[in-house]
Amino acid sequence: MREPPSISHIDRLDLSFAPKPWDFAVERRDEIDAYFTALRQDKPSIWNGRVLLLHHHAMKDGVLHGEYLETDYASFAAWRHWDRPAAKVHDCFSAAAILAADDAFLLGVMGSHTFNAGKIYFPCGTPDPADIVGDKVDLERSAGRELKEETGFNVTEFASEPGWTMVADGSLIAQIKVLRSKESSAALRERILTHLAREQHPELADIRIIRKHKDLDPAMPRFVTAFLESRLGSG
Repeated sequence: MREPPSISHIDRLDLSFAPKPWDFAVERRDEIDAYFTALRQDKPSIWNGRVLLLHHHAMKDGVLHGEYLETDYASFAAWRHWDRPAAKVHDCFSAAAILAADDAFLLGVMGSHTFNAGKIYFPCGTPDPADIVGDKVDLERSAGRELKEETGFNVTEFASEPGWTMVADGSLIAQIKVLRSKESSAALRERILTHLAREQHPELADIRIIRKHKDLDPAMPRFVTAFLESRLGSG
């Protein structure tokens, strides 16, 4: 049985871009290309862009230090599809957890054309080269970009809680930034739905409001459920 995800508070992230070859992507190239060709036949909108994966990390005095390599999305997608075999990397990304004035969280249901169709997530995504600033990887920038793309919100509309909630689940490491709003969950949901209606190919199909443990859904990844269970009231 898999160990449950671990949850901890991180004061600060110190993440660098330190490129190196990813052996998994080199050694399994033919299998990866075959997998991605088949995936694109089913979901033609998926693009083989570039993504960043954590290849070294260490904690010290409340700071997560780490280094990222760059690879193609096809290799990353195949690795995830094959249940993340040992490959000397971690999928370390940021997520924006919107917390409404009525203490409810808002999550999105991924659209049918996406890789994670039907899954229920916070706005999040694998970091990519656009998140490299100098020689650093900026996960706060990544979270803000994903928030804007998926919901239409600017991160400046919210009050950010200090630090990060880190949820580690095997080779997955989610860095969750809680963003507090002065608006109600119903008002925020309506604004997001209006944004989605304007989009030609929105990433999200719907918005869920989560107030209590009873609102949790099996379509939520383990890191999402673990985080929400740590934050929600009973009932």
